[in-house]
Amino acid sequence: LAGRRPQLLQGLPATSSVEENAAAGVTVYTFNVTVSPLSPEGVAILPTIVNSNPLTEAFDIESKGDLEYRVVTTGNPVLDYETMPKSFDLQIFVEDANGRTDLNTLTVRVTDKNERPVFQGNMAIQTVTIYILEGTRPERIYQVDAADPENAELKTHFLPSSFQYSLLPAPVPFLVSESGAIFSTEVFDYEKDPHSYFLNITVTDPEGLNSTRTVNINIININDERPYFSTKQRIYRIPEEQSPGTVVANITATDPDDEDTPSRLFYSIQSSDRYFSINPSTGVLQVTGRIDRDAPPLWIHSNISVIVRVQDSASGGHTSEMEITIIIDDINDNPPECNPSTFRREANENTSAGTFLLDLRNYCQDIDVDPSNNQFNFNGLSGFGSNNFALESAVSGRLMMTESIDLENPANLGVEVYSLTVRVQDIACPNYSSKYPFYTSFDIIYIYIRIKPVNDFFPVFSNLSYEFNVPEITKVGSRIGRVNARDKDWPPSVITYSIVAGGGTRDYTNVFWISPTKGDLKILARLDYETTQKYILIVQASDQEKTATASVTVNVLEVNDEEPVCSPDFYSLQIPVSLAVGTNINGFRIECQDRDSDPRSFRYFINEGNVNNHFTFSPSAGSNTSRLILASRFDYESGLDTNWIYKLRVYITDDNLLSARDKTTHLTKTGMVTLNIRVIPNPTTVITTTPGFTLVTKKENLYSESAWYVPFVITLGSLLLLGLLGYLGFLLATWLRTRCPGAGRADGTPL
Repeated sequence: LAGRRPQLLQGLPATSSVEENAAAGVTVYTFNVTVSPLSPEGVAILPTIVNSNPLTEAFDIESKGDLEYRVVTTGNPVLDYETMPKSFDLQIFVEDANGRTDLNTLTVRVTDKNERPVFQGNMAIQTVTIYILEGTRPERIYQVDAADPENAELKTHFLPSSFQYSLLPAPVPFLVSESGAIFSTEVFDYEKDPHSYFLNITVTDPEGLNSTRTVNINIININDERPYFSTKQRIYRIPEEQSPGTVVANITATDPDDEDTPSRLFYSIQSSDRYFSINPSTGVLQVTGRIDRDAPPLWIHSNISVIVRVQDSASGGHTSEMEITIIIDDINDNPPECNPSTFRREANENTSAGTFLLDLRNYCQDIDVDPSNNQFNFNGLSGFGSNNFALESAVSGRLMMTESIDLENPANLGVEVYSLTVRVQDIACPNYSSKYPFYTSFDIIYIYIRIKPVNDFFPVFSNLSYEFNVPEITKVGSRIGRVNARDKDWPPSVITYSIVAGGGTRDYTNVFWISPTKGDLKILARLDYETTQKYILIVQASDQEKTATASVTVNVLEVNDEEPVCSPDFYSLQIPVSLAVGTNINGFRIECQDRDSDPRSFRYFINEGNVNNHFTFSPSAGSNTSRLILASRFDYESGLDTNWIYKLRVYITDDNLLSARDKTTHLTKTGMVTLNIRVIPNPTTVITTTPGFTLVTKKENLYSESAWYVPFVITLGSLLLLGLLGYLGFLLATWLRTRCPGAGRADGTPL
């Protein structure tokens, strides 16, 4: 009907009930779903529990067919009346194929059910075992704890186990009270009474439901008798050096308390003994530590006393003790030993045959106690070069040389050290067991004989003389060559090199240095072809005893490393503005020289200060002299020229004779001259010149890097001298100006 909600869930809402502890799949309620005749497809969304109050997953909906459904328990969780809610509201939703929906509630009430009583504590999960010592007086031995889920009053009683009851006389010596306390009713005797009892404890609720658990009661034996030794033997004999674990004796004892069962006894050694131990459970006495008859204290006393104790408890109890004696027999268990076992001796090369080198018997001994076991001899001399040595006898053990050794002889292969071995062996047969394969009846001596070489030969240079060509510009510290020397001694001698003569100059004692170990020659100071063209050195090679010398010639090769030096290198001039072009200015010229260049190699050019190119030098190349020429007129009126003072830097290079390609590869040097030229504007009177002088400084390039202070001192002294001369010139000009008027006197008297 229009406006009315469709009812699809038939039989809902409703109320139903279910018992607690219901298993999974128990039907709680059944209902139907009604769909419209216009909806042949049926239900689109099956009935579903969409919510519950309180929340739970204990319920689900299953189909019974033909649109009939039932609400069932899931068993997860199991419904419990005592611990869970008593009622659940389940909201059930359904939707048919036409989109019609319905939502209704099913109320499920949980009903109580009488349950069996349950044991608590240990009895709830396992069989309880109770232990009672024999001789214990009657008392409460256990408290049973049980509960009824419905909180009803419980009654507790016990029934003997049917299986155990058949083994025990009736009645059993136990009772249980209404409160669940279990009591013993007699004093137990382990040797007379049963050793265990099984009791079935039953608890019953008012409606007759009950639960049963089993209690196991064990009677514990107590120790009240002293054990005694049953082994009668008191003296034992064993050889020394028995391996750990070797059985010496089997000590046994008996405890009267355990006559019906194997005795539970504990064995121990009371005396302080490092050689033996006893199994605490079995009484087997066995070797623990090394038993050496040849070492103190057994070297003096060969008997060992051991006190064995037996007790019937691991911690105290009843005990008994017995002393046994163990006699240790000596065996031949020690090979001869040498200390040291390695010897190093030296013998000079060419030592004569028959020379004794070593007495081995002084270093060897056998520590066996029995004299029949400590005799030994020497034999088996072997090793590399053993044919050069021999033992005087097997008894003495004296090692001697049989022939002289020459290390340079090819037959000796140039070997310096001979490795020998000698075997030191027991004379008596060893008494070793197969258990000790690491024991041997002999010792090995290692002897190393070093033959000290004798210096027989002089060093010999690979060449009688050496010659090395070195450019003069080679850097200080550079290697210029190597000399090499050897001698025929074996092993090869260490050769050291030194310069014993030559290689010095006026300024340097040693221009050269030689590596003492490699023979490399290096230069210590700058070479100068113009000063020294050749050095002749005497080089010595030494093997610490013998020496040899060789001549070394060092040729210094000329390299263009000198700059042109010109005179003067600084000059000041004054010229009139109207000086004619082509005039040699003030007759000035420079003269240059270069110690390692031809005079024709000079080339002159003004590098700086030649504004408008008024000045030039002629000739500009090919000569060691050149004049300063005015190349063009001055033009101050039009403003072309504005400078009245010219500071010219003139460069003089020594590359004039080189081609254009050679200039890029050959070393060239450049000198410099500085000129100050003052232009005098339109002079109208005759300029009177006064006597003057020109200082010409001749320079020679003898500079050394190690003498840096020389140019510094020269430069400083030159500056001070020039300053002094300038000051004197100034004083002279002042005096002349005061003494000599410019034209004449007023009275017409001539000057």
